[in-house]
Amino acid sequence: MEFGMFHEFQQPPGSTQAEAFRQSFAQVDAAERLGLDAMWLAELHFAPERSVLASPLILASAIAGRTRRMKIGTAVQVLPLCHPLRLAEEVATVDQLCDGRLIFGVGRSGFAHTYATYGVDYGESRERFVETLEIVKRAFSEERFSHKGKYFAYENVRLAPRPVQKPWPEIRIAAASPDTYEEVGTLGHPIFVAARTGDLSELVPLVKIYRAAWAKAGHAGRGEVYLRVPVYVAATEEDAREEPRESILHLLRYIGDRLAASATVVGARAIENRATRGAKMQSIDYDEILRERMIVGTPRSVVDRLQQLKEGLGLDGILAELNPGSLIPHERVMTALRLLCEEVMPRFK
Repeated sequence: MEFGMFHEFQQPPGSTQAEAFRQSFAQVDAAERLGLDAMWLAELHFAPERSVLASPLILASAIAGRTRRMKIGTAVQVLPLCHPLRLAEEVATVDQLCDGRLIFGVGRSGFAHTYATYGVDYGESRERFVETLEIVKRAFSEERFSHKGKYFAYENVRLAPRPVQKPWPEIRIAAASPDTYEEVGTLGHPIFVAARTGDLSELVPLVKIYRAAWAKAGHAGRGEVYLRVPVYVAATEEDAREEPRESILHLLRYIGDRLAASATVVGARAIENRATRGAKMQSIDYDEILRERMIVGTPRSVVDRLQQLKEGLGLDGILAELNPGSLIPHERVMTALRLLCEEVMPRFK
């Protein structure tokens, strides 16, 4: 099973942006030393109270220069906000710089306010995602290509540089709604799943939809599933439960507020569902969070919980959020990372 760390380059209250970068790179360096498989970079915009990670490919390039072994992934690059050809050039450049260690994770993002700030209609996000992904894949795989679509048109394009990995860096796609699971399975790409806005148990039928579509489309294998999930590992069960409490509750209130706000945006899909989930996240009980939306405990109990999820979902890997909510001190994040790499990860290798 692949073990990765999902990183937002958090800026804790009272810290500077320079400190946020310095501490985050220290965690990246530790992950490389400790043998972690992959470092995953979020894409977050206009949220200085939360993160300085607005440009995942730029940070991926910086990480490429300070690591030699660990894979570097985007989780996720928000495709509808990108110019497809510029994106293809930058992804190929990073793949060259890290000698083929890039994993190109893509998605649409559920935060409609980012689209509004960029001047992109959120109601167009699905169509823009599909067209952008098609263009990027063609740019990677074809010597020359032309394209005429709803949003973009190009003639006789030749990409330079080209990625090290052929035909392209591994593409993994984030999914939330049932129809997206089916679409990704049909396309034949590995999938990201998450339980921030729902329970881990809710993912089981959705993964079945994905794998059924994968099989129906005739792809080899069963389709790989990677879970992004808050993980906190500590020396005792009490520490594992209490140390992340404030940060976790802060995160869910934050996301719940954003979801509720996006439910009023014209073009947002599943408006009622967004409003309901947003309201629940703002008032959810901490015991329920620990039971249904996180993996916390001593190394031994984390191993047991991961084994349950691996069997129930057929997991191929995790993206562990070791500082969900941004309020967990750097030293504790480093301890959780060490315990994950030294005492949990070896049990799955």
